[in-house]
Amino acid sequence: MTIRVLVAEDQAAVRAGLVMILRAEPDFAVVGEAADGERAVELALELRPDVVLMDVQMPRLDGVAATRRITEAGAARVLVLTTFDLDEYVHGALRAGAAGFLLKDLEAAALVDGIRTVARGDGMLAPSVTRRLISTFARPEGGDPTAVERLTQREREVLAAIGEGLSNDQISRRLAMAQATTKTHVSRILAKLELRSRVQAAILAQDLVLALPRLPQLPR
Repeated sequence: MTIRVLVAEDQAAVRAGLVMILRAEPDFAVVGEAADGERAVELALELRPDVVLMDVQMPRLDGVAATRRITEAGAARVLVLTTFDLDEYVHGALRAGAAGFLLKDLEAAALVDGIRTVARGDGMLAPSVTRRLISTFARPEGGDPTAVERLTQREREVLAAIGEGLSNDQISRRLAMAQATTKTHVSRILAKLELRSRVQAAILAQDLVLALPRLPQLPR
């Protein structure tokens, strides 16, 4: 399956480098490039890529606002790139529905892996800041923590696993169910909790850790 990517980055040299990395992958297709947030939104709505690689600091419309528009329209999953792990825009991007974020100083292989992860429906956070994000950022906008009471027992188990940062494959193995079933549970959880992304669900799950079931460890 070809992963269609839109690259949104205002610095031409950086954008060219990202495009070069992605085009070297046989399963990637760069379907568009945007030098500002407004253009990123326009292209996302027009092209409907699988993933938008979004810089947070963009002219005309910043990456957070652009992310919100794209995710609200259901046009694509957004993976945010940021220069600093303390970037003040990162938590806003996650609340806006971004599937995750990575730091710009990462290796090419990690970038490619991150895009593949987001494309298949999982969240991706830079490892160096995952724990700080979860412990520092407030509950996501739109998320209703009392809605967890409306989740089934199985959905609560899946939410707890998301909170641990597990992928769909790992959740399926942990809970002994098909990946298609896991994806269905994740979609229902996001809908019931009024969230736009898996990352938002993970943050909320950390807030609700005492209300969620304890899960068995993955087999080694």
